[in-house]
Amino acid sequence: MSKSLILCDCLGSQQVDGDAIADATGLGCSRVHTALCTREIESVAQAMQSGEVVIACQQERVTFEELADELGIDAPGFVDLRDRAGWSDQGADATPKMAALAAEAMMPAAGAKTVDVVSEGMTLLAGAADVVLPVAEQLKDMLALTVLITDDGDMPVSRDYDVVRGRMARVTGALGGFTVRIDAFQQIEPGGRGAFSLTDPKDGAQSQCDIVIDLTGGTPMVPAPQKREGYLRADPRDPLAVAGIVLAASHLTGTFEKPLYVRLEESLCAHSRAGQSACSNCLDICPTGAITSAGDHVAIDPMVCAGCGACAALCPSTAITYDDPPVGHVVSRMQTLASTFRKAGGTAPRLLVHDAHGAEMIRLSARFGSGLPSDVIPLELQVISGFGHAEMLAALAHGFASVDILLAPTTERDALDRELDLATAIAGPGKLRLLDEADPDAMSDALYGAHTPEPLATPVLPLGNRRQIARLAAQALNPDASDPLTLPKGAPYGAVLVDTDACTLCLSCVSLCPSGALVDNPDMPQLRFQEEACLQCGLCSNICPEKAITLKPQLDLTDQALTQVVLNEEEPCACVECGALFGSQSTVNRIMEKLAGTHPMFATSEQARMIQMCDDCRVQAQYHSQNNPFAAGERPRPRTADDYYSKRKDH
Repeated sequence: MSKSLILCDCLGSQQVDGDAIADATGLGCSRVHTALCTREIESVAQAMQSGEVVIACQQERVTFEELADELGIDAPGFVDLRDRAGWSDQGADATPKMAALAAEAMMPAAGAKTVDVVSEGMTLLAGAADVVLPVAEQLKDMLALTVLITDDGDMPVSRDYDVVRGRMARVTGALGGFTVRIDAFQQIEPGGRGAFSLTDPKDGAQSQCDIVIDLTGGTPMVPAPQKREGYLRADPRDPLAVAGIVLAASHLTGTFEKPLYVRLEESLCAHSRAGQSACSNCLDICPTGAITSAGDHVAIDPMVCAGCGACAALCPSTAITYDDPPVGHVVSRMQTLASTFRKAGGTAPRLLVHDAHGAEMIRLSARFGSGLPSDVIPLELQVISGFGHAEMLAALAHGFASVDILLAPTTERDALDRELDLATAIAGPGKLRLLDEADPDAMSDALYGAHTPEPLATPVLPLGNRRQIARLAAQALNPDASDPLTLPKGAPYGAVLVDTDACTLCLSCVSLCPSGALVDNPDMPQLRFQEEACLQCGLCSNICPEKAITLKPQLDLTDQALTQVVLNEEEPCACVECGALFGSQSTVNRIMEKLAGTHPMFATSEQARMIQMCDDCRVQAQYHSQNNPFAAGERPRPRTADDYYSKRKDH
């Protein structure tokens, strides 16, 4: 059964054309109500009982969910047309945007993968005695506490919870699975009269716990502490912050669903080969330290990963992909928004990518300011730091005239800055922008005052992985590009340049190339290259013993990038005995120059001649030489158990 859209003009404060929305989306739309959440709520009840509905109101979501609960039916869906489209200084022209937002709301949600995390409330509370002991009194009945006193403060007489003294040296793990190393560790000796005595201090003690409350006031024990689930930290001098920690800790017991944000395909990872380092984009950008080196590939700790998505955006090989939601789902949402906007009569839409913070700014701007321009379509994501160049280019290929990414105070910007530079180099200037405005009015002013470039005349739908999406979108945006596009340093696309005078065709680069961009020719000494497959990981230039390889960031959009080209080749050497081709003539000549007449094994001309033989002939020549290395005496008969028994009988 298809969903129907329940419309409301919110006491006449916006203009809603239900017929136009229905024509553009193919949805069944109700009549336009005026007070859906109050005096017309019976209409909602009847619609929800009749079938699956989406209500065009987010403000009163709780009201409608409670109504569904009273009726004993599933909660309806919701889409915010008012704040994102209807309440605007250009509200009269908002129908195409309303239709686009309504069509997007009808799309099925991407299924998120999760894993259960169990926290039994075992908590390590660390800090100075005068700070942590009052906190411990508040939490002792809710959590299984161990208090780590980090100063020389008095130990408590109460034995309602464990108390130790020491300092936190290292913290690893996340909610439900922390491991804490404690140095200068001392435990209480519970017997005797007067104050408790302590054991001798020792380093390297370990504590396993579900929650860590850090009130030491020092350097955080984990990277990006605000993103580490179960690690609660506050300034001990701030009573309100400490009280907030107490409240948060009291809610961290039970079973929680942890999203599995990213997926790793180890075989595609270009981190290293044969001990030679290459790509480290994800290691360098991860704010939480969830990514570590694991030999030829990286490893991702899903419990530590906070889901910023920066690693997936920067991964050149698509070994890391974002799964919450996957890139294909984001691309489909953008395509639905753009195509529905045009179908409803709109032209040159602009995309505004934002997170929950941006959604609140949009709501404030709509209620108290100018709202969004009628051609600016908002796209809300859980995190925007993983919105990379592939998504930016895809949005332009869908027909958006420009893309603005609204930053939040907590947004990780490093990956976005790099991806924006890369996307701009491919799409051209003036189409992509990071919007760093903390004030809703300033955000609106920036959008109203921005120049709108011409959108792509014939939009396309790029599909595939990130590399494929980026290439298809780039071809649509640069249909006449005959020369490669120059890209910034560190781009994941480019050429390999070989100094043919220095290259010896040892083919070390071929054996280690993780993507197969560099290949050899089994029939002759030749180094071939396919640019479309090159990741610019740097492994070939790192391993080249002659330092003959350099990288050139660029994007060749012609078919030439899909074919193999010869970077270096030589005539093969012919065996002086049988004429079979083997190796390269220059390599054989170089070995002859270095070894013939100087090395004991090749002191005579007959011995040196073996350097110019193929493998089979060289073995034959050695076998028939005077000093045959394969010659040996008759092999002794293997000894058996009978030999040992007979020897015993003789004795």
